[in-house]
Amino acid sequence: MTDFRLISPSKKFEKKAFEYIQEFLKYNSEINGVGGLKRYDNYDEWLLKLQKDLEIANIPEGNVPANTYFFIRTQDSKIIGMITIRHKLNEFLFNRGGHIGYSIRPTERKKGYGTLMLKLGLEKCRELNLSKVLITCDKINVASAKVIQNNNGILENEVFSETFSEIIQRYWINL
Repeated sequence: MTDFRLISPSKKFEKKAFEYIQEFLKYNSEINGVGGLKRYDNYDEWLLKLQKDLEIANIPEGNVPANTYFFIRTQDSKIIGMITIRHKLNEFLFNRGGHIGYSIRPTERKKGYGTLMLKLGLEKCRELNLSKVLITCDKINVASAKVIQNNNGILENEVFSETFSEIIQRYWINL
């Protein structure tokens, strides 16, 4: 049986991380929940950014502490997905972004991996002593809504995001 786990990014995964991002570009797919990796050409700088995401003194105004994880298939160490867990919410995240952002690589979708990755991510949220988490998705992203619902997400409401020019669904999950 294949095993999966969440692991913190490390230098060992540099090539696989960029292959992950390249797959999204190849398939012209939106990239979410990657801790900003898509904006970096230098992997070491991205790893440093992830470290700073946890140091309160170094977090830019408007951001919150966060952990980013690779969702790895242990059999071949392939990055199947990525998930970012924010430790708290600011006003923007409360209204539009939520505690968690995630993505599954385009060639690995529709296999149940998103549901499993979010389940493992919720365990990380419990370790942070969060009692409930907010997760949002675009209304048109039916697959993401199903992932959230499969993990006991309850739809609170839908809001129009001027930032993203689309309707956002806001789900809560009690831990």
